[in-house]
This record gives sequence, structure tokens and C-alpha cells, in this order.
Amino acid sequence: MKLAATYAFKAPGEKVFAALVDPAILQKCIDGCEKMEKTGEGSYDAHLKIGVAGIKGSYVGKVRIEEKKPPESFMLLVEGKGSPGWVKGKARVQILPKGEGCELQCESEGQVGGLIAQVGSRLVEAVAKKMQDEFFRKLGQQLGG
Repeated sequence: MKLAATYAFKAPGEKVFAALVDPAILQKCIDGCEKMEKTGEGSYDAHLKIGVAGIKGSYVGKVRIEEKKPPESFMLLVEGKGSPGWVKGKARVQILPKGEGCELQCESEGQVGGLIAQVGSRLVEAVAKKMQDEFFRKLGQQLGG
């Protein structure tokens, strides 16, 4: 499964980049995130509860930020497990100045296994896209528009 999207923010790139590596802000922006704690430089443990169709369940996962080039780009690596199965993915995030704010480009790819894989790729992709859009909408709110 692959997703690509572009989001515009009124905030400068430096502020957006800082928010994207702040576990407190991430926890507020990720739907169903009950806990997000830093475990090392660029590493986090996350606990999520997702309530959508065959993807419904509790997940425990790890998030790593690599190839950091503040405030322009980074690579996000995630993996998680739960009763419905597992998920593994990576996203390349690029932040470009645009007017008074910035534009964020996100290209991601992921794999799922277990019961989640039986749900069907269309539903999994639709849920992933919805969660991604909701994350960046909430991030915009955290940044003040």
C-alpha cells in the first residue's frame, strides 16, 4: 500500500518540523493514541486504540525518526502489533517553504499482516488515508491554523 499527499500550513517549516518530532504533539494528533513516550533520540513507543472495522483493536508499536535534516525532511519508520495483526511502514516527509508558511509532502508505504490483511486492501488503504488526513488536520490546529 502506498500513499502520497501534500498539506499546507500557515506556520513556518521550522515550527512544523519541531511539532512532528514532539511526542506530546504527536499524541494529540494521532487518532486513538493513548500514550506516546520518547525512548531515545528519535525513538518512541506508542499505544493506540483503533475502532474501525477489521482494523479495530489495541496496538503497541515503535516509531523511529531517521535521516533528520531540520527543518527540511526526515524518514519516519513505524511498526506495530495488536490482536488484529501487524503493520509496518515508512514515510518520507519533506517540508518546503511556501509564502508565509510551508507545504508538507508525505510519501508513505506500508504492509499489513494477520487479520488486517484479510480485511482487503481497499478498506485498509481508505482507513490509512483517513488517519493520515486527520493527523495533519489536527497538526494544523496544534500549530494555530
